[in-house]
Amino acid sequence: MDPIVSTEAIDFPAQFLELMRQALPNDDDFAAFLAISQRPLRRAIRVNTLKISVTDFLALTTDYPWQLTPVPWCEEGYWVQLNDEQIPLGSYAEHLSGLFYIQEPSSMLPVQALFAAEETPLCLMDMASAPGSKTTQIAAKMANQGLIVANEYAASRVKVLHANISRCGVVNTALTHFDARVFGAALPEQFDAILLDAPCSGEGVIRKDPQAFTHWSLESTEEIAQTQRELLVSAFHALKPGGRLIYSTCTLNTIENQQVIASLSTAFPDAIEVESLASLFPGAEHVVTPEGYLHVFPQRFDSEGFFVASLRKTRGVDPLPHPGFKVGKLPFQPVLAKTQQTVIEQAASIGIQWESSLSLWQRDKELWLFPKPVESLMGKVKFSRLGFRLAEIHNKGYRWHHEAITALATPMATTVELTAEQAAEWYRGRDIYPDTPLPKGECLVSYQQQVLGLVKIINQRIKNSLPRELVRNGPLFN
Repeated sequence: MDPIVSTEAIDFPAQFLELMRQALPNDDDFAAFLAISQRPLRRAIRVNTLKISVTDFLALTTDYPWQLTPVPWCEEGYWVQLNDEQIPLGSYAEHLSGLFYIQEPSSMLPVQALFAAEETPLCLMDMASAPGSKTTQIAAKMANQGLIVANEYAASRVKVLHANISRCGVVNTALTHFDARVFGAALPEQFDAILLDAPCSGEGVIRKDPQAFTHWSLESTEEIAQTQRELLVSAFHALKPGGRLIYSTCTLNTIENQQVIASLSTAFPDAIEVESLASLFPGAEHVVTPEGYLHVFPQRFDSEGFFVASLRKTRGVDPLPHPGFKVGKLPFQPVLAKTQQTVIEQAASIGIQWESSLSLWQRDKELWLFPKPVESLMGKVKFSRLGFRLAEIHNKGYRWHHEAITALATPMATTVELTAEQAAEWYRGRDIYPDTPLPKGECLVSYQQQVLGLVKIINQRIKNSLPRELVRNGPLFN
């Protein structure tokens, strides 16, 4: 979906204005903050390099009714000015096939900070990951290698997280559904890097959601900050010595930002090093704090407000008591080598291939692909979803899962390339009747060289196999 763009006037609580006045002592700067808070937020996208390069994306969309302005801190990010408002951004073919993600540029900053030192973490945690903007951005930075443990506390948001991961072709994740305060005790010093984009009061998102202040109070802000402190301690314990921890929020007050980090530094004075983000991108010097954090007010870059801090764990610390919960027996078994070879050959015959960083597992008649680094974490915590389903075993072979097709399959000689009109019919869940001859049996269909699914051909008819939950109504890209 496109971000909600607000045109409602915002009535700020008096105590919030007092906090902002302290943070912005310059009269002109404070007035600029108040003025921009009443203006609609610019829309933006991030090109998903797991599926297409930035160069190829720009060439593909060169004639589109939009103007793209580069985001200075993310080479895959662009502000979008639509010249034709009839088709929402979320209804473009490139969005539906995962070529871009609708994401506010400020929220791209934490992942940019996470990889600022050009390190290559193999085992990473996104502690509060829904709806998936940062998880998918991390996966692109990791080129789908290694492991991302993507945690989401709210059960209602786990499904959205999985849908976005699937659409973007991410294959190196394991999803968990926990209060993230458990990880420091359950998985001590397991991760090379951790992103804690903490739940917050949301003061920075007021330009798209004026309801962010409906329940705002100084008391609730203090309560949220206490939760953030506990989450940050958990993240710090789960981080390996030498690892990097990024703490971020989409709020503006120092109570949930600088003061939260100060509490961690007080608790572990000899184990934390703050890494300055002053040179993260040209212009960062305008939003860097004396400590080296980024504190982005919306008037600085005409964006949402955001806060980002980079912390290095310099040594190990005493572990927390183990939470003592029982994980239960994993209902999966590794697939036997002989069976693996058969599966690999059958998959390759329809264009599906995967790298050695994924391993094949089986649950009953289901075949799954897991990121190999997750194997060391099995039995330590319960996963709500490990990797992704590849296929189901049937008497006549394998029924390949749609998620695996769109993530792993590449166009073949027999692939039917759809026109824009036919692709729109595909996303509407309708069968397609091409005028050109079709291959017999099963084949892949694609659009813009992106595989959309595996279909059956019946009497010159392409039988639509798009899962019902992905069917779109309303205006589409054609």
